[in-house]
Amino acid sequence: MGNNGPLEGLRVLELGSLIAGPFAGRLFADFGARVIKVEPPTSGDPLRKWRMLKEGTSLWWYVQSRNKECISVNLKDPEGQKIIHDLVKETDIVVENFKPGTLKKWNLDYETLKKINPRLIMVCISGYGQDGPYHDRAGFGSVGEAMGGIRHLTGYPDLPPTRAGISIGDSIAALYAVMSSMMALHHLQKTGEGQMIDVALYEVIFSLMESLVPEYDQFNFIRERTGNVLPGIAPSNIYLTKDKKYIVIGANGDSIFKRLTEAMGRSDLKENPKYTNNEGRAKDAKYLDEQIEAWTSSLDAKEALAILEEHNVPSGAIYDVKDMFEDIHFQARQMIQSLHVDGIGQLKMPGIVPKFSKTPGKLQWAGPKLGEHNKKVLQETLGLDEKAIERLQKKGVI
Repeated sequence: MGNNGPLEGLRVLELGSLIAGPFAGRLFADFGARVIKVEPPTSGDPLRKWRMLKEGTSLWWYVQSRNKECISVNLKDPEGQKIIHDLVKETDIVVENFKPGTLKKWNLDYETLKKINPRLIMVCISGYGQDGPYHDRAGFGSVGEAMGGIRHLTGYPDLPPTRAGISIGDSIAALYAVMSSMMALHHLQKTGEGQMIDVALYEVIFSLMESLVPEYDQFNFIRERTGNVLPGIAPSNIYLTKDKKYIVIGANGDSIFKRLTEAMGRSDLKENPKYTNNEGRAKDAKYLDEQIEAWTSSLDAKEALAILEEHNVPSGAIYDVKDMFEDIHFQARQMIQSLHVDGIGQLKMPGIVPKFSKTPGKLQWAGPKLGEHNKKVLQETLGLDEKAIERLQKKGVI
């Protein structure tokens, strides 16, 4: 079922649910890996019922589980564990996001599985990692975002910490999971050795915190919420236009700032020696933002953006999803594509990121029904006959 992508021939076994592990599985599947997703036989992945449902199934599910083969196996049952053990014999990567210790209770931990397949790469995603004082705590992405630092820095200083409008901690953990798997594959090719990879949600967020640590180390400085601006970088903000829309302008480069002042017709700002570099502009960031917004508020958003584009100043409208659907660049880059879903018809979903010149990823099918690929995987891959599959089904193993 490969799509001729760069990962064709790679087999990934996805254990876990909801966001971090399954998003990693989706990325593998988008680029040609054969991803076999394992769900509980009765309930399936809870994501099937998250957010907006159509015909009883989450629309998010169809995106998150696209290109995957879905099987239903009771991992608590010894016969279910035997199915996973048999699959692991020919699996390259296992991705899981259970609470640490859970898979050990089910004889599915790395120490057990590597005896079956010493070349196995296993990526374990959890809130706090596989060891340390907090490792056995329950940890969702939201908690990782809080502990990792991004919640403290998001929002305005006079308001409580806020969150991004998406599950960003889980998604970043998934990106690290895929990236680290590729590193481990490179090591495997050189040495023949598999390994376990420990991805902690709080640590992936912490890794994004720029100069937070050395600034505290050297100056005892604790970075705080600053709203829409990045401290020490100017000008870079959102600005209100005449038609009551907001646009983003990033003119913190020295030559870009000069072009912005030319677009605004403000030679006084261009010629002011204080503003020739970022250090000087940052000291007057509030004043510069006021001057820029005085200019943008005299123009409709389209007019302001056209002038900024003419002067090669990085700028853009703040898009909602309707804007994305209508944008010619999104269309030209195939960033919104369609797949057929039974009972719905054509369903639009995000396209493939990133783009490869020779081995691009591909959308093949939307998230499957619960246990849709049981027969294919158990019969064709593991060699079980109809009678054995029927017995497992009656017993509730699958």
